[in-house]
Amino acid sequence: MPDLSEYRQLARDMSVDAVALVPGPNFTRALGKAFMSHERPFVVVVPAEGQAAAIVPNLELASWGLVGFEGAVFDWRDQTGYDDAFTALAAHIPIRSLAVEGQVMRVFVSAAFTLALPDLRIVDGEREISGLRSIKTDEDIAALQAAIDISERALVRVIADVRVGQTEKQVEQALIQALFAEGAESLAFSPIVAAGDNSARPHGKARNDYQIRTGDALLFDFGARKDGFAADITRTFFVQDVSDEGREVYDTVLRANKIGFEACRPGVTAHDIDDAVTSVLEASPFADRIRTKTGHGLGRDVHEAPYIMRGNHQKILPGMVWTNEPGLYALDSFGVRIEDDVLVTADGCRSLTHFPKELTIIGR
Repeated sequence: MPDLSEYRQLARDMSVDAVALVPGPNFTRALGKAFMSHERPFVVVVPAEGQAAAIVPNLELASWGLVGFEGAVFDWRDQTGYDDAFTALAAHIPIRSLAVEGQVMRVFVSAAFTLALPDLRIVDGEREISGLRSIKTDEDIAALQAAIDISERALVRVIADVRVGQTEKQVEQALIQALFAEGAESLAFSPIVAAGDNSARPHGKARNDYQIRTGDALLFDFGARKDGFAADITRTFFVQDVSDEGREVYDTVLRANKIGFEACRPGVTAHDIDDAVTSVLEASPFADRIRTKTGHGLGRDVHEAPYIMRGNHQKILPGMVWTNEPGLYALDSFGVRIEDDVLVTADGCRSLTHFPKELTIIGR
């Protein structure tokens, strides 16, 4: 039986009758096995007192058996629908209040709960539930490091072959192939490979119809996934040549990135780090090119707490991992972002990414 005691205690701490988990990072962490999120409701309910129970689509029962779950299971079939399963669970664990993952649970699952329990009070427990995984274990950090190492080896392969005239899509495909060749289990997210004006779009998509040109900024934002954990790395290169403006922008972003490391130590807040990093960008001639916060937490999710932004006064604690990714973006011209994955330690921090950050010209 998976150890769900943290979630049981969380329900007590939040003064709710139970906590609900649905397929996603928290579900996988709690149960030790990943399941798909699809049109079929799939929920584990952990009460403050007593055994947990689960609503499981019938077609998942064989896989569910591998979890070792010892609580009550209410399965349902596509042919009959899931309303009776929710009614049975409500009779088995009578609850009046339920904490759910506000960023993950979908409306139709919430509606199924309220149909079975009309007086149910649903509470957004996203911060508290996801917060249980904000402090990484040694095993978590090892998985993150493995994902990062795979990603960096893949990037070395790809930039060696970049040439003027290639399309962004061709380079993206080479990157994906390299990630799997180096040992990725899956992609952390769809990679961003963006050249020229596309590099100024923080989440630009690779184009089939743009050929890389001399002088282009070429931005890679990507990561492998290994043992359930995601890398998230960004490096920006210049192809064959770099303008004086490009060099100055790059140097500014690199200074901001380095300040992020200097500002990080246990007890400071996410606000403090973002304020230090963003102040460097604001003091430059390129302040009008700031478009994003400094970063976000990283782990089973690519974006999770803590969010490194002004106004977020969450304290940074040893074991947290966050992305240090300042950037400057001139629309219709070019953008530069440098992103490292940072582990908070007892006396400061250290970078889990080791790929060089000095301005690099590729495609010679």
